[in-house]
Amino acid sequence: MKVPQLCVVIVLLFCLGSASLAQTTAPATNQPPAMPLWPNGAPAAKGSAPEDIPSIQLYQPPADKANGAAIVVCPGGGYGALAAHEGHDVAVWLNSIGVTAVVLKYRLGRFGYRHPVMLGDAQRAIRTTRAKAAEWKIDPNRIGIMGFSAGGHLTSTAATHFDAGDANASDPIERQSSRPDVAILCYAVITMTDPFTHAGSRKNLLGDTPSPELIDLLSNEKQVTEKTPPTFLFHTEDDKAVPVENSLQFAAALRKAKVPYEMHIYETGRHGVGLAPTIPALSTWPKLLENWLRARKFIN
Repeated sequence: MKVPQLCVVIVLLFCLGSASLAQTTAPATNQPPAMPLWPNGAPAAKGSAPEDIPSIQLYQPPADKANGAAIVVCPGGGYGALAAHEGHDVAVWLNSIGVTAVVLKYRLGRFGYRHPVMLGDAQRAIRTTRAKAAEWKIDPNRIGIMGFSAGGHLTSTAATHFDAGDANASDPIERQSSRPDVAILCYAVITMTDPFTHAGSRKNLLGDTPSPELIDLLSNEKQVTEKTPPTFLFHTEDDKAVPVENSLQFAAALRKAKVPYEMHIYETGRHGVGLAPTIPALSTWPKLLENWLRARKFIN
């Protein structure tokens, strides 16, 4: 099927992590309101403009379908933008299988933010979801995180850099663990190391001249331990933007650490497909993920 030229241009811009891209949002129709992660202002915020306010949107499934699981969703965009189809559309699909979705708007490199700000936003989203478990009618022990492309890097960072929370914090949210119970990596950027990193994502996350130590720290295939949560991965062999080695190396690290995982590598498919509803082969991956979540008893 011939892809319209405009779509190709948009996809390539996202893949390149262009600093000229504006932050994108899904259409306003049927969207839940944004809730600031820090109502009194985020740590390290550079101002009070929308791009300085990390937030979440809560998508709840119908009560008769809800199964008590929740997943924080991290859209991609090279740490320079947020791809709408990897947020809103994914949340709607998660609701269809009874999962509460928490779509994260994290701060971006093109607005001057660098690591560890993005990780802090993702950890705060996980802590908030866990702290709101009773109110949102979810199980605090079934909270996952899912990310696409650079959002996949953020997901892999949250899955390998986490803590148990600060029991002495005055803020009850900060007392919660930031460890996700499962991680889902979709054509994810994972390494910051050449030759397989995505250069635009690395620049937006770490700046122009990151130290070798910082590159290693955020090359998350090097940070896997036995405490890394069970992980689902999917990628395509001919991904021109984010080499498949990102997923292969992470899976190898999981296997070495004896962490349960499932990986699906498709032979063909462009980067940034999201749910891939119009691509027959790739459109099977959401069902494979659903089956994996059921097998792990994350959903029922």
